[in-house]
Amino acid sequence: MPRVSELLAAWEAGLAAGETRRALLLHALARPDASVEELLAVPVGERDADLFALRGVLFGPRLDVRLACAECAEEMEFDLDVAALVAAGRPDPGPHRVEAGPWAVRFRLPTAGDLAAVTEAAAEADPRLALLGRCVLEATRDGAAVDVAGLPAEVTERLAAKAAEVDPGADITLNVPCPECGHATKAELDIATYLWAELDAWARATLLDVHLLASAYGWSEPEILALSPVRRRYYLELLGDA
Repeated sequence: MPRVSELLAAWEAGLAAGETRRALLLHALARPDASVEELLAVPVGERDADLFALRGVLFGPRLDVRLACAECAEEMEFDLDVAALVAAGRPDPGPHRVEAGPWAVRFRLPTAGDLAAVTEAAAEADPRLALLGRCVLEATRDGAAVDVAGLPAEVTERLAAKAAEVDPGADITLNVPCPECGHATKAELDIATYLWAELDAWARATLLDVHLLASAYGWSEPEILALSPVRRRYYLELLGDA
């Protein structure tokens, strides 16, 4: 369990950061002993499983999700079991292989570092081709090596399907039926974005507590954060009753 000071430090560092950096900060909380290089080398599904597990530790076993129906705009609300999402997200490390006629491709799963690099280079290169270039270890046609840019759509589609099969946690898509009209709405569940929003709300509420208690009692931030949540809440209730 990360300390309160560690959570606040990660939140502060992520305020001016982009989504990729925030995901890395969150992953560092989940794996405090790992180096940045080690975190960037983790397959995306495994990283997200770590973030689901961290979310369970910080905010509980159920994930509250709100979604608007794509057909009638009805607001839907439901919860998900974090433990089940963690279990589904541990990938087969590979490497893996797909074949289609004369084509054969050996590849590894995309990592957090791959996504970061592709995102940074998106303005200069085709993201799909850039990701293939990083993850394909060997591509051949009738045994002769070929460049990934020459792979036909059939092969790249089969490769993507295989990657989704062995790393199901890398792309969790919800398919939610609307209770009003019955239409099924699909939505991607991005745990890094979801968890960052929760951490942001928690950090702002915690700092408000610090402000109120420091103003009333003259305590320092470290002294207030050293109190248990129960004791902090009790002191705040006393202030409200005063």
